[in-house]
Amino acid sequence: MGRFLAKRVIQGMAVVLGVVTVVFLLRYVTPGNPVDFIAPLDASQETRRRIAEDLGLNRPLYRQYVDYVGDLLTGDMGYSYRSRTPVRPRVLAKVPATLELALAATLVAVALSIPLGVISATQRHGPADYGATLFSLVGISTPNFWLGVMLVIVFAVQFDVFPTSTRPVGLLDAVGNLVVVAGPERGWALPLDASGFLADLRSWLAYITLPAITLGTYFTALITRLTRSGMLDQLGEGYVRAARAKGLPETLVRYRHALRNTLIPVITVVGLQMGTLVGGAVITEAVFDWPGLGTLVIDAIGNRDWPLIQGSLVVIGIGFVVVNIVVDALYATLDPQVMD
Repeated sequence: MGRFLAKRVIQGMAVVLGVVTVVFLLRYVTPGNPVDFIAPLDASQETRRRIAEDLGLNRPLYRQYVDYVGDLLTGDMGYSYRSRTPVRPRVLAKVPATLELALAATLVAVALSIPLGVISATQRHGPADYGATLFSLVGISTPNFWLGVMLVIVFAVQFDVFPTSTRPVGLLDAVGNLVVVAGPERGWALPLDASGFLADLRSWLAYITLPAITLGTYFTALITRLTRSGMLDQLGEGYVRAARAKGLPETLVRYRHALRNTLIPVITVVGLQMGTLVGGAVITEAVFDWPGLGTLVIDAIGNRDWPLIQGSLVVIGIGFVVVNIVVDALYATLDPQVMD
C-alpha cells in the first residue's frame, strides 16, 4: 500500500506542476495587458513602464515562470493587482465555503442516489424503476445554471421558503459555538453555546439547501444510474443465487453482498465527482452568491486580477489531485488487485 500511495503522490505532484504551468501560461495567451487594468486611463508610458516593472512583467517569460513556481513552493501566491493584498489568505479564506457546498451536494447525492438505484434495480420494470430512470434522465439533462434559477424563482421568490444569497454564517462558525474556549482570564469551564449552535446551523442549512440541490442533481442522477446498473449485474451473479439457495434473507443478500460489490465503482465515481464539484461549483456559486472560490474566480476574471485567478485555480487543482489520491487509496483498500 505504501509503495502504491507513494506512486500516486508522485503522479499527483506531476499533475499539479502541469496545472501550475498551464495556469501561468494562460495569462500570456489571453488578450489584454494587466497594466491596462491597473494604470489610470490617462497614465503616461513612463507610468505604465514602472507598473510593469513593479509587477515583474518586463522580465523574460522563463524567469517569471521559475520565480512563480519558486514562490508557490514557499506558499507565496503573490499580491492582488487590484487590492495589493496577499493572494494566499484571500484564496484560503474562500476554501471552506466551497468545500461546504461540495460536501453538502455529495451528501445529498449519495443519500438519494444509492437507495434509489437499489430500489430501481430490485423492482426492475416496475413503477419505482420507471420513476427512478425518468428522474436520472431529467437530472443528467438539466443544466445547473437553469435549475438554480428555477429553484430561486419557485422557492425563494414565489413561496419565500429558502434564502438565496449572502450567507451570514458558515458551518465552521456554527460548530465554533461548541468549542470551549478555556483560559485563566475567562475561566476554565465555559458552558457550550448550544442555542447559538442550533441557530447558526438552521441558518446555514437554510442557505445551503438550494445550492446543494442545484450542484448535486446531476451527481444524484449519475450515481443512481451507476448503482442501478451495478446492482443488476451483481444480482445476476452466481454467488447471489447461491446465497438465496442457502436461505439467506433477501435484504441481507441485496445490501450485504450485492450492494457491497456494487459500491466499489460507485466510490470511484463519487471521489472523482467530488473533485469536479469543487472546481465546477463556479456557476452555482455565482447563481446563489455563495462566498466560495467560484465567486472569487469570477470577480477576479472581471478585474483581470491574474495573481488571484492563478492562486484560485492552483488551489482548485491541488484539491482535485488530493481527492483523487484519497479515492485511489480507498479503492485499493476495497480491491487490493488495483495495486498490481
